[in-house]
Amino acid sequence: MDEELRSLAHRLRNEAGGGAAYERLLVTEDREELAAVLTEAQRPLWAREIAAFRLGCAGDRRSFESLVLLLNHRDPDRCVSAAHALARLADPRTPRAAAALATNELRVAYALTPVRLLTRLRAPESVPALITVLGRRLAAPGDPHWRVALACVEGLGALGDERAGLVLSSARSHPRLAAAAEAALARLG
Repeated sequence: MDEELRSLAHRLRNEAGGGAAYERLLVTEDREELAAVLTEAQRPLWAREIAAFRLGCAGDRRSFESLVLLLNHRDPDRCVSAAHALARLADPRTPRAAAALATNELRVAYALTPVRLLTRLRAPESVPALITVLGRRLAAPGDPHWRVALACVEGLGALGDERAGLVLSSARSHPRLAAAAEAALARLG
């Protein structure tokens, strides 16, 4: 069991109440059994999360929709596990889905993990989405989502795309973003 699966198993143990079904989902190598969990009615969220995570890490695209839903969950730990599995899945739909979630202004409180995933993916959608999200955060006086803005600044710095220059320059005037924005601009050259 790899470290990410071990962490997921530990986190979900209490929610699942332990038991044979929980243990089975952690060890089965039967992808059909895992895929069935994603489509069967009345399956608890913990079971769907384990199945989607394991399938995604194994490169099985049947997990994509479930992982995208988990990426947008209100529980940050679920989002992080889904992002890990989506990165391993390498489905070409992932960058577009992550960009849609990150730029959905109605769900900005849950955009932190999609923003970080976009940076990790380094896809064509990444820079435009991060610029959009950061620009919105900077335009809203007293915006409470400064952690999302900071993740955008750091991501744009890591991606090193010159298109981010203007929005990163604007971020320098925000106290919580200033140091990261300076560092990001330095990476742009």
